Formats: sequence, structure tokens, C-alpha cells
Amino acid sequence: MIKPLLDGLKTTLNHFFRKPITLQYPEEKWSPPERFRGQPVLIRNDEGEPRCVACGLCEKICPCGCITVHPHTGADGRRQLKRYTIDLLRCCFCGLCVESCPMAAIKMSSRYELANDRKEACVLHEQDLMEKIGPVSDVSG
Repeated sequence: MIKPLLDGLKTTLNHFFRKPITLQYPEEKWSPPERFRGQPVLIRNDEGEPRCVACGLCEKICPCGCITVHPHTGADGRRQLKRYTIDLLRCCFCGLCVESCPMAAIKMSSRYELANDRKEACVLHEQDLMEKIGPVSDVSG
């Protein structure tokens, strides 16, 4: 009768003294896996401009309707990006926008700390999408 009790106590103590499972969040950060889908970001070309040519495929394929693309015609007659917006409150982080982009202009980053106290701050424009992460080398995906 005592042996099963001691066996159970031994198992409990073995688990108790192992490495802790919980992270001490603000001090310790979780490192997401390689294929993690965090905040979408725009990729820059060599000139520092977004690679996006405003084709609108990401906007059309988005099941949540959180992407808005506003194109304009440049001085050279080519279609260019005027304004790009992603509403993170509506985004389901599915990655369909990444798959549909023919220019590889959008990627899913590893950024997961997206909480904010204002709704307006969750609507990101092209400047926010590029400045928060930086060039291609800082983007996972």
C-alpha cells in the first residue's frame, strides 16, 4: 500500500525539479518556429522602396478583407504603389497574401507581440509595415 504512494511521490518530485515549462514573459521571449506566421510585412527592393507593384492580388485573395491596395501611375507610365494598408484586427494570419504575390513583396514575419490599446494603431500603412521589421534579412518566411 505504501509502495504505490512512494512511486507516485517519486514521479511528482521528478517532474517538480525538471526544467520549468513556463517562460517569465517580459524577460524571456518565445522564439517562434521557422514557419510561424506573425505580422505581415512589405519587403524592400535595393532602392529601399517596397517591391509591391500594386497588382491587387493580395487584396483580392484575402478572406478577411483586411488588405487595401491603392495604385497610381508613375511619371514613367508604370503602375506603382500609392498606399498599402493592413488591418491587423481583421487579419487571420492565413498567409494567402504571401502565396499570391507574384513579386514576393509581402512576407509573414516572426513578430507576435501585436497587442495595442488603440484600434487605430492596429491599422498599418506601408511605412509601418516596412519600418518595424526592416529589410529582407530581418524577415522570416
